[in-house]
Amino acid sequence: MDDVSFADRELDVMAVLWELESGTVSEVRERLPADLAYTTVLTILRNLEAKGFVRHEEEGKAHRYFPLVARRTAE
Repeated sequence: MDDVSFADRELDVMAVLWELESGTVSEVRERLPADLAYTTVLTILRNLEAKGFVRHEEEGKAHRYFPLVARRTAE
């Protein structure tokens, strides 16, 4: 994955994950510049996972998401 392209909202979510190194939907949502619904952030994370850009691990009832691509690949 040399050149990765993100939609604006996807890039916002990835920026939070890169900063935190991992995050739950709630943690990511709290740090986003836009006030997005929980379900919207969840959908974005699921889409990113389907594209192979993030992965998740179960953490209690929540899922913790981890970036799989480096920030430099998106810049």
